[in-house]
Amino acid sequence: VLVVTMFEDDSLVFAAMRAGARGYLLKGARHEDMVRAIRAVGSGDAIFSSEIAARLVNYFATLQPSHSPQVFPELSSREREILALLAQGHKNAEIADRLVISPKSVRNYVSNIISKLQVADRAQAILRAKEAGWGG
Repeated sequence: VLVVTMFEDDSLVFAAMRAGARGYLLKGARHEDMVRAIRAVGSGDAIFSSEIAARLVNYFATLQPSHSPQVFPELSSREREILALLAQGHKNAEIADRLVISPKSVRNYVSNIISKLQVADRAQAILRAKEAGWGG
């Protein structure tokens, strides 16, 4: 996926990357750059406009190293617990029984997880968890 937009907000760039974008260009990119980006993304490469690449480099350069990085810090501990169970293949009813909460509460937690991870659905949330090494 190649995103072409007039927005260069960091949160939108990262959301696009989390959603699977392999390229991010700003509107107004030269025709040659657009063609090169389409070819690169079509070949499986990642490509970003120089403005976006500079922002990415700056973002990662300013990150403070953590002694014990927490996976999915945007989630509450209960949401991480539920996401881990989803990644292990458990259904909502099983999770509800295991955690002694109602199935509706599980559905609400899953909805919050999807929203906070900025993914389209439960399957993408599970995929993100598995990519992080969760779910065995």
